[in-house]
Amino acid sequence: MKKIDETFMSADAKTPIHVRKWIPDEKPKAVLQIIHGMVEFVGRYSAFASYLTDHGYVVVGHDLLGHGESALTPDDYGYFGDHGNETLIADIHELRNRTSKEYPDIPYFILGHSMGSCLLRQYLTEKDNDGISYSEGLAGAIVMGTCQPNALVLHAGSALASLFKAVRGPRYRSKLINSMAFSSYNKKFKPARTQFDWLTKDTEIVDWYCEEEWCSFIFTVNAYKEMFKGVLRCIDKDSAKTISPNLAMLFVSGAEDPVGDFGEGVRKAYMQYVSNTKCIVDIKLYYDDRHEILNETDRDSVYDDIRTWLDERLEDINEL
Repeated sequence: MKKIDETFMSADAKTPIHVRKWIPDEKPKAVLQIIHGMVEFVGRYSAFASYLTDHGYVVVGHDLLGHGESALTPDDYGYFGDHGNETLIADIHELRNRTSKEYPDIPYFILGHSMGSCLLRQYLTEKDNDGISYSEGLAGAIVMGTCQPNALVLHAGSALASLFKAVRGPRYRSKLINSMAFSSYNKKFKPARTQFDWLTKDTEIVDWYCEEEWCSFIFTVNAYKEMFKGVLRCIDKDSAKTISPNLAMLFVSGAEDPVGDFGEGVRKAYMQYVSNTKCIVDIKLYYDDRHEILNETDRDSVYDDIRTWLDERLEDINEL
């Protein structure tokens, strides 16, 4: 396996976006692009990527704007800039275009985790300048650790973020909004060792996360507002109707993930696509797993299940 780091210019026209590629030694059979979650970075997916390269997959991902090496300074952590939601989607598409040109003859999958799952769901509903859905040409989408919040709650959060932005500026970091977003997640896991016990039962990973600079910042009010905008888009059932019927989707989450309302929100999201698309849509919830199923104590089984789903999708494509 070969690991390559490179950059491309963000759609904001000023930020170099950090890209990491994991390339198998053998001839690749497909590409998987990863969209990471909020307050993390693509390097956290290295173990999973290495596993997939051992099975013939190219894995590629980038640090989202305001994250990891795509943040120019600590002041840029959790800041998306003007039109941030649109910029995030454009950067995802740019990486797909670049990677597709490098590997034009093999199927292309995208996986999004947590906030990345919402970006992926939004991405699938967007269209290019010719009116062609971004979902066209994709072999499959893996929606991991997703949510299905109430639209009224999102509108309220957006209004509060807009108020803070107007009064304190777009880079202001509101402990109030951050608490509203995260404070309830640990409630079920008592007694809690840390404020991030909801991530995974693996205490070593939780402790590492607590100490990592790239996982320790608070989103700016700009980023919260842009994130709420994107989530509102992805939960819109009408937008799902634009998705290509040729796309296969897999929803995977921990049954004890508070982000997905302990499975209930994930089931609602799954039904949104069952009811409003002609896609093949699968779902799997992992018993006793929390938010980060790729970092859970049963992650070997999770890896195997995802790879099996990818392989089965490739078999379906080859039979067409």
